[in-house]
Amino acid sequence: MKQQYRTRGTPFILACLFCFCACLNGQTDVQKLLVEGSQALQAGNNAAAESAFRQALPLQPDSIEILNDLAIALAREGKQDEAIKYYKRALEIRPGDPATSRNLAIAYFRSQRYADAWPLLSDLSAKTPDFQVLDLAGLTLFALDRYPESAQYLERANKLNPSDLTTLDILGKAYLRAHNYEAVTSVFARIMAIDPNSPAAHVMMGAAYDQMSRDDDAKAEYGAAQKSDTRFPGVHSGLGQIYWKEGKFDEAEKEFNTELARYPDDPVSNCLLGEILLKQSEPAKAIPHFQAALAANPAYKEAFFGLGKAELTAGDPRAAIEPLRKAIALDAGYIQAHYLLGAALRKTGQIAEASREQKIAEEIQARQRDGYRKKLGSPPPD
Repeated sequence: MKQQYRTRGTPFILACLFCFCACLNGQTDVQKLLVEGSQALQAGNNAAAESAFRQALPLQPDSIEILNDLAIALAREGKQDEAIKYYKRALEIRPGDPATSRNLAIAYFRSQRYADAWPLLSDLSAKTPDFQVLDLAGLTLFALDRYPESAQYLERANKLNPSDLTTLDILGKAYLRAHNYEAVTSVFARIMAIDPNSPAAHVMMGAAYDQMSRDDDAKAEYGAAQKSDTRFPGVHSGLGQIYWKEGKFDEAEKEFNTELARYPDDPVSNCLLGEILLKQSEPAKAIPHFQAALAANPAYKEAFFGLGKAELTAGDPRAAIEPLRKAIALDAGYIQAHYLLGAALRKTGQIAEASREQKIAEEIQARQRDGYRKKLGSPPPD
């Protein structure tokens, strides 16, 4: 029995030794690949880093470090969707891991998947509220059009890094879009203390003054921006909007054309220049400007309305229908779009639909009149 045991035991011991050596070799291979990958990442050779980490991963498939490093390499190569897949796999292995959660949030942000990034950033902001997390949280909320909340996070980020001009710039824009002009002025003062010649701050303040109907102050700020940087984006567009509001269409047209000569994709300049061309009875010339505005901003309801109006004016009511429907999809209470859509439908023989749009427009207008009368304290009509 003993001899038999020894005979059967000898290959077992050898097998154990083989497995132990193989395990050591595997660990050596992994370490070598990790060193190669890390060095490649540091050198900016992301393709080589990806290759090394891909080879290491089957040897340690549950390593969240390897999964993160591979995802980082992929993200730096612009392969955000694939990077996200590996970050999520790492979180399945270690749920709530802060480093992986941060990396995944950044990948979502870079992929413009802001709704997916926000829950992660919200959680990280509560647990590890450093500058990067708070700044990203503010930027994400800004992208989600949640401007007052965005400003709260960006203010917290600014306290941690008061000299970061990019954060201050977005903070000012968040306050501007939230119509908090007093806060815009505060941000402007903070930027001026760091960079007195900041054209971005002057443009931001010009836009705030424009919205407050302080046209002369707005023009002065745009002038200061132009003095700091003659080619800064938004200067001529901003001036054009003031002239547009004042009914000085020749001056507005000149400013919009100047902006578009440098920045042909500017949506506001394209849209308002299209409106000017419509006023000049040039619908065919207006159409490409509305299309350019929509290419830059697919949620620009005024550009959809302008495009529909231009198509209708140019004698193509059928082409007008789709952009007018899209304008209404963005704003169901867009009275002018309902009226114009009704006209386009009527011209194409769709009488029932045309009547329905006309009725919708009249109902919206009636509700607005009621609201206005109640606000003034007058009794609503019978």
